[in-house]
Amino acid sequence: METHGHAPKGAEPGSDEHMGHEHMDHGNMNHGDMAHGHMDHVAMFRRLFWIMCVIAIPVVVASPMFGSIVGYTVPDNAVRLISPVLGTVMYLWGGRPFLTGAVSELRSRTPGMMTLIALAITVAFVASWGASLHLLPHDLDFWWELALLIVIMLLGHWIEMRSIAQTTSALDSLASLMPDEAERVVGDPGSGQTEMVAPADLVEGDVVIARPGGRVPADGVIIDGTAELDESMITGESDLVTRKVGDKVVAGTVTADSAITVRVRAVGDDTTLAGIQRLVAQAQNSTSRAQRLADRAAGWLFWFALGAAALTAIIWTAIGQPEDAVIRTITVLVIACPHALGLAIPLVVSIATERAARMGVLVTNRIALETLRQIDVVCFDKTGTLTRGRPEVTDIVAREGYSKDELLGLAASAELQSEHPLARAIVRAAQDRGVSTAPSKDFSTHAATGVRAVVDGRQVSVGGPRLVENVTVPNDLASAAQDLRGNTVLYIMIDGKVVGVIALADEPRPESAQAVAELRDRGIESVMITGDARDVADRVAKAVGITEVHAQVRPEDKEQIVSELQKQGHTVAFVGDGVNDAPALARADVGIAIGAGTDVAIGSAGVVLAGDDPRTVVSAIELSRKAYRKMKQNLWWAAGYNLISVPLAAGILAPIGFVLPMAVGALLMSLSTIIVALNAQLLRRADLHEPRISA
Repeated sequence: METHGHAPKGAEPGSDEHMGHEHMDHGNMNHGDMAHGHMDHVAMFRRLFWIMCVIAIPVVVASPMFGSIVGYTVPDNAVRLISPVLGTVMYLWGGRPFLTGAVSELRSRTPGMMTLIALAITVAFVASWGASLHLLPHDLDFWWELALLIVIMLLGHWIEMRSIAQTTSALDSLASLMPDEAERVVGDPGSGQTEMVAPADLVEGDVVIARPGGRVPADGVIIDGTAELDESMITGESDLVTRKVGDKVVAGTVTADSAITVRVRAVGDDTTLAGIQRLVAQAQNSTSRAQRLADRAAGWLFWFALGAAALTAIIWTAIGQPEDAVIRTITVLVIACPHALGLAIPLVVSIATERAARMGVLVTNRIALETLRQIDVVCFDKTGTLTRGRPEVTDIVAREGYSKDELLGLAASAELQSEHPLARAIVRAAQDRGVSTAPSKDFSTHAATGVRAVVDGRQVSVGGPRLVENVTVPNDLASAAQDLRGNTVLYIMIDGKVVGVIALADEPRPESAQAVAELRDRGIESVMITGDARDVADRVAKAVGITEVHAQVRPEDKEQIVSELQKQGHTVAFVGDGVNDAPALARADVGIAIGAGTDVAIGSAGVVLAGDDPRTVVSAIELSRKAYRKMKQNLWWAAGYNLISVPLAAGILAPIGFVLPMAVGALLMSLSTIIVALNAQLLRRADLHEPRISA
């Protein structure tokens, strides 16, 4: 491939019942449906939470047990009906997500958080009605506990769903790369007659015209014209590429300067773009969905609570105290419900994502946040990720009689009227170095050879190897061009004689080497995967300290390399910014998209960097590790409360005269929730690594 006529450059949950809970079958939903479903669940939990908050106030205030705890007596009149009536509304309305979720879990034989919550609120509901109707001891009036439990669990699930509802549709972004209309030639290609049709109406063998600035509507072969094409959305590389008669072109790419006539070779599902769409969909659907820690803990606690309740009922009945057996058994089942467990992870995730956002790290998938801590290989795309994503002048070699600044000024003057990225880089270099430019005339540009213009009465030409195909290149300049391999090399001609060479390159970001070094210090290896040429890739890899390099890689091969690393037992993160990176971003255990990248790359990632500093990857990994430690601490506290309070409520210490009062157990349960919430807040002040460029 050639750019600007310049040097060659290598080509580079599911169900309504489960209300969005953990067992959602992602494999049976497309990405857009998932995002839309998550947003519906966020709105549902938010609405239910606020409604239940309002209803809970009178339920709690009118509850006799709560009154006795706080120190007042609820009148024995119609006021006592408030808690049963409104408590029933809360159970049937606010508790519905948990009840239907429990049905789903039990059907799949995987009791977890929903089952444990449903068990507690159902037992509290039945016992409270029994107490209100004087069928059970008044000690079992749990209306206030039922109300608080439903409100807290709705809050936890609202936070949880909000944390995963930010995902966008990568497949929709890919589809948007296709033009809305295609200009199809009617009859003979030379007739000049055309019609506008939808790309979906094209068939193999049709002839279409892609105008300057327009997108190619289908894969095909150029039969007329030469143009510079922007293929960055497919290859991920920033330079325009020259395409001429006989060259293949890809649907979705943009012709920058000239019209081309293309004979269609593939349409619809057979195009390269459609192939990338399939890879993204397959990789997203095959991404492992680890069962959440909180759900596993809730599953264990469910069986623990049932076992403890059964033993309590049997033992208290066996010793001849059936009334105590009922009270103790119901108390065990109610206080076993995890107020704290329901908030343990959602709170940490919410705070971690907020903290990440302040660092410029946007978490779009909560599983990605949890997985980051396990990463041991980070794969980087090159262009726009490890490099700046735009060419810069790196070297100027001048023949005797010319200075470097003089040649740069002449080249910049000739390039002033060009919009090509390399031309802009030369003009920018002249401005940065304070080199003056002169007006030019008779400007012309040729996709194959470069630009020509008259500057101060001299004919100045700037272009790649084709510019000098029929011209003698002095040995010193030929040798310099050879030494500059790995860069884009342009020749400068004045009045037909080659007088200098300008080398341009997409330079590594100054932060890239430090990011690679810091990852290595943490036992994480870095790999470069790029569609660019081997010489270019090796030069950048050497500069940033990466030893494993995969160059001239096609989009499907990027995804395959990530898959191979995973098969070797590695947990892989992929950092990229182009459409060509989307399959690899989706396949990786954690996809990290550069925020300045394409929408489809962002849509395929679980983490998006708002900036372009690769060192932020290190900060994100550190945050993940600290957040995971907070999750474990909260889970141990929440579960530990149950492991201690349930046996005490069951009466395990009754032989020595101690039985945990139900009111105390309920208060301890609420205290447990407060402690978990405060511990999660400490993550806001956690000391995270803030990298600085080394002196």
